[in-house]
Amino acid sequence: MTNPTDLPFDTDAMLAGLRGWVECESPTWDAAAVNRMLDLATRDLSELGARVERIPGARDPSGVMMGDMLRARLPHPRMGEPGILIMGHFDTVHPVGTIAVNPFRREGDKCYGPGVCDMKGGNYIALEALRQLARAGIATNLPVTILFTPDEEIGSPTSRALIEAEAARAKVVLVPEPGLQGGGVTSGRYAIARYNLKTTGKPSHAGARLSQGRSAIREMAKRVLQIEEMTTEACTFSVGVFHGGTWVNCVSSEARAEALSMSKRQEDLDQGVAAMLALSDAETGFEVSRGLTRPVWEPSEATLKLAAMVEELHREVGIGFTHKSQGGGSDGNFTGAMGIPTIDGLGVEGDMIHTLQEHMDVPSFLARARVMAGLLARLE
Repeated sequence: MTNPTDLPFDTDAMLAGLRGWVECESPTWDAAAVNRMLDLATRDLSELGARVERIPGARDPSGVMMGDMLRARLPHPRMGEPGILIMGHFDTVHPVGTIAVNPFRREGDKCYGPGVCDMKGGNYIALEALRQLARAGIATNLPVTILFTPDEEIGSPTSRALIEAEAARAKVVLVPEPGLQGGGVTSGRYAIARYNLKTTGKPSHAGARLSQGRSAIREMAKRVLQIEEMTTEACTFSVGVFHGGTWVNCVSSEARAEALSMSKRQEDLDQGVAAMLALSDAETGFEVSRGLTRPVWEPSEATLKLAAMVEELHREVGIGFTHKSQGGGSDGNFTGAMGIPTIDGLGVEGDMIHTLQEHMDVPSFLARARVMAGLLARLE
C-alpha cells in the first residue's frame, strides 16, 4: 500500500485550487462574504462525498450578524463513534478589497494574498490530504468531521458552543492554523481576555466654550497609556481599537476602545482581569466591561503523545520539528482546555500574518499536506 506521506501531491495544482479561496475575500464582519467562502468549501467537501451541513449564522454580543458555520462528516463505517475533528476558520482580518493591494501571486518560494496563511492555506491542505487519501483508496481508521467557522478572529462568540460540542464527541482535534517556522506546531496556547472600554465626557463647543467641556477622548487616551503600562512578564495588556468623537468642533462626549490581555497561566490572567475591571471609575466616566475569553490550554500527556506522532511524520517527510505553547489564541484553546488531545499549528508556514504583506512559504504547503495525510491515515 502507498505510504500516505508519499502520495502524489502537486504544488501547482494545489496553488491553483487555493487561489479561488484566497480571492474569495471573507472578513469576519461581512457575513455575506464569509458565506460565499463557505459556498466554495461546501462544493469541495461535497466532491469528497462528505455530508455537509450549514448551520445558520447568529448575532455576536454587539448584535452584528456573523456568517454561517459548516460541518461536514465523511462517510465511514464507524461514523458516530469518537473520531478526528479538523477545525478551522474562514474569516480573516482583511476587508473586502484587500486583494487589490495584496493580490494572490507566487514570487519564488512565497505565495501572497489576504488570509493565505491565516488560515486558508492550512484549511486547504486538510482537504487536499483527504482528497489524496481517497484517490489512493486509503481509508482513515477513525471517522473524520470537518468544522469551519466564521468568527475566530473576534474570539469565536457565535461558534464556541458548536466547537465545544463537536470536540466533546472527538477523540483528537487537529487545527491547521499557521505553523511555526522550521516545522513547528503548537501544543498549547496562552489564555486571552478581551475588554470593552468606554469613557463619557461632557460636551461643549470646542471653540466658544472649550473649558466648559470634558473630553472623553482625552480621558481614553490617558487610560490607554495606563493600561499598556500594566504589562508585565506574567500578563500583557494592549489596546487595539479606539473610536471617539463626532465633530472636530465639539468636545467629545464619548469614546470607546477595545483591549486585550494575555497570560501563560490562567491564574495570572484572572489577576489581570481583576486589575482591569478595577479601573472602572464613575467619577471620571471610565467603564471597563469584560469581553470574550479564551482559556489557557496546557498540553496533556495525550497531546504530547500526539505531538510525538507528528514529529515522526515530520522526520519522514524531511522537515524539522518543534512544538511549544504560544500566544495568539485559536479555537484550539477551547478544545485543549477541555482535555481533548489537540495539535494546533498544523497549517502552512509563513509570515506577516494580519498585514498587507501576508504570505506563506510554498515548500511548507506541500510538506505539511504530506504530514496531514500521514496523520489522518495513522490515527486510531
